[in-house]
Amino acid sequence: MRFRSLVVSAAALACMSLTAGVAHATPPGPGITGKIIAQTTDGGKDYILREITIPGGQATGWHYHDGTLLAYVKKGTLSHFDATCKSDGVYRSGSTLTEPSGANHVHIGRNLGSTDVVLDVLYILPHGAPLSEDAPNPGCDFQ
Repeated sequence: MRFRSLVVSAAALACMSLTAGVAHATPPGPGITGKIIAQTTDGGKDYILREITIPGGQATGWHYHDGTLLAYVKKGTLSHFDATCKSDGVYRSGSTLTEPSGANHVHIGRNLGSTDVVLDVLYILPHGAPLSEDAPNPGCDFQ
C-alpha cells in the first residue's frame, strides 16, 4: 500500500511537475548535476525521481533510455533535439515533456540560454537498467 502511494504521488508529481529526462550521455557538458530525490522498485520496474541541473550553454550529450521519462521544467528553457538533428520541442519553465524508451529515440537536451535549466525527472525503467544509455552524435553539427 505504501509503495502504491509513492507511485501515485510520483505520477502526480510527474504530471504536474515533470522533468525532461536529462541524463549522463556522450559527452555531457561540464557542470551538469543530478540528485536522486526518491526511488523505489515495484513489479520489475524502478521508479526514480531525480533533479537535474544543466548550466547555461551546456547539453546532456546524445543518449536514450530503456524506459519512459516524464519531466517537468522547474527553471529555464530546455531545447530538445532528436536524431534527425531537428528540434522536437522547446520546453519553458512550467512545462512538461515525455521521453519514450528505446534506442530508436536517441536525443539530446540543450540549454541554449544563460540561466540554469532545472528539471524534475521521473524515470520509469526496467529494474536495474541504467538511467541512460550513451549514443554517438548522429551527425549533427552541434553537441
